[in-house]
Amino acid sequence: MSALSLQRPLALGSLLYAASMWGLMWYPYRLLHEAGVGGIASTFFTYAVPLAALGWLHARELLQVRGQRLWLAALALAAGWTNLAYVMAMLQGEVVRVLLLFFLSPLWTVLFSRVLLDERLNRAGLVVMALAAGGAVTMLWQADEWPLPANRAEWIALSAGMMFALSNVISRHLGGVSEGARSTAVWAGVVVLTAIGLGLTAGELEFVGQADWRPWALLIGVGAAIASVTYTVQYGLARVPANQAIVIFLVELVVAAVAAYFLSHERMGPQEWLGAAMIVTASLFSGRMQDAASRDAAHG
Repeated sequence: MSALSLQRPLALGSLLYAASMWGLMWYPYRLLHEAGVGGIASTFFTYAVPLAALGWLHARELLQVRGQRLWLAALALAAGWTNLAYVMAMLQGEVVRVLLLFFLSPLWTVLFSRVLLDERLNRAGLVVMALAAGGAVTMLWQADEWPLPANRAEWIALSAGMMFALSNVISRHLGGVSEGARSTAVWAGVVVLTAIGLGLTAGELEFVGQADWRPWALLIGVGAAIASVTYTVQYGLARVPANQAIVIFLVELVVAAVAAYFLSHERMGPQEWLGAAMIVTASLFSGRMQDAASRDAAHG
């Protein structure tokens, strides 16, 4: 089999690997938290690993960026908050509910694309907005209360999904910037935000003086996993259409739900499953919306 014929199965496999890894990533962060490593500290070290190990490889690409450095900085901050908020929400909330609020990102993508990229709101965009918003209301609905996130973790998850959508829209704007430069900006954004958080939060670094080597080994292992996921996502997205990538990324929800059931004994009720089905459907429609936008750009 030729190298060219292997590209597609490798690309699909890389996206499946990345989605599965993110569906499991919450668990080592919880283990680190139980070992005395706070969420801000664990996020700092796990993103400092790929930044220190691989960031220098893309330094020249960053220096060659002209005219879009403010957008690159915006990507770093948006993606930085996305990843920090993801970890904090997973440590404090129920895994699947947190992920569902995070997966509302197609709703925010429609809005950010309209404001920042001046993309027209087509029929698929309207369906995405209606399904995502309806799924959130269904999942969060409680009698005599507004259908809003129930606790701090769910608000953080909602903000993570918003920033994830914003980072994706900004990344599309930065289409001429290399993938390596964008990845390094993301890692740097997480490290900068978490470094500020460490300076403002007492006790996050108390574990550093402990003799136990196991938290450090786990931090390095998670950092290596994050680096591998970053590169596999880049490889897959460059070779797989958006509508297929969206379907594969939804594997993260399935993996997380199964893992949460067995590892933390979390279960969803019928109301949450209905909301989840609507949010998943919105994600599937968002893939069609992205393909339509790509066709319009090609003919525009």
